[in-house]
Amino acid sequence: MPRKTLGATTPGAATPPLPARELVAPTVARNRLLLTVLLPLAAALLLGIITGALFRRGEVASASAAPLFAALGLVSWFLGLRLYGLRGMALRGGRPLFAGIGFAVLGWVAALIGRFLPGLPQTTFNPDGQAVVNIVLSVQVMAIRSDGSGRAFAYLLLFEAFAVQLWAFGLVFRALADYRGGLTAAIVSGLLFGAVGFTLFGESFVAGTDASPLAGLPSLLYFLLWGVLYGLIRLRTGSILGTILVQALQTFTVWFVFQPPDDLAATGIQTVFLAVSLLFLIIIWRLWPRRETDYRI
Repeated sequence: MPRKTLGATTPGAATPPLPARELVAPTVARNRLLLTVLLPLAAALLLGIITGALFRRGEVASASAAPLFAALGLVSWFLGLRLYGLRGMALRGGRPLFAGIGFAVLGWVAALIGRFLPGLPQTTFNPDGQAVVNIVLSVQVMAIRSDGSGRAFAYLLLFEAFAVQLWAFGLVFRALADYRGGLTAAIVSGLLFGAVGFTLFGESFVAGTDASPLAGLPSLLYFLLWGVLYGLIRLRTGSILGTILVQALQTFTVWFVFQPPDDLAATGIQTVFLAVSLLFLIIIWRLWPRRETDYRI
């Protein structure tokens, strides 16, 4: 009878599940959840008020919100190390990293499709009386920007992507998973990510005071669904490193390199956000876990 080698797996056998998490008492889990949500946010708000960053709104990669993101990320880092460690905060490389990159690239492609979404055809007549049909992008590309690209990408990677995802999907996700389960953690942490993105990210479109109150809803929907998508990727792969990298690349290419007009209100930005949101919904539907064995918390 052949002897089995320790650690060997039978060809075609299912991949063994991750080791079970340590059980946490409900009261402890609830207290950890409150701590992980409120403490980093309080530090970010305090520093934002002191520096005035809370009241400034800049363009993409302008670093106007850097103090807020720095406080959020630093407090999340030290608190997460104390409570969960690196693996508990989903800072995993290897196969989880590449799986996360693969899933997040789908969202990046969806954003690129929306960025180059054509608007309605416009017909004009030349001096000879011939009809000329013009098709322009919903949000035109004013220039291919390269100046300051290194600094912009570093800001997007370290502040917008790493700091916010470390808090939402590294810290809050883990506390929520201990308290209410993995799927709830994916959705709620994704909504928190989307709320922060809508409030602080440079590509967010917030209508002016003279516009309809509903004008900013497509932007809000875009960010919330983007967050839920990343939350599901975190749940399915157990790593946030891939989504951190792809988020920075997505914002850098879609909104920094292909520079939009300064006045987004005069463009079809709402149509773009709605179109990308629809694509995000399709990807979310395909990634939705069918059973708990799909979870990688």
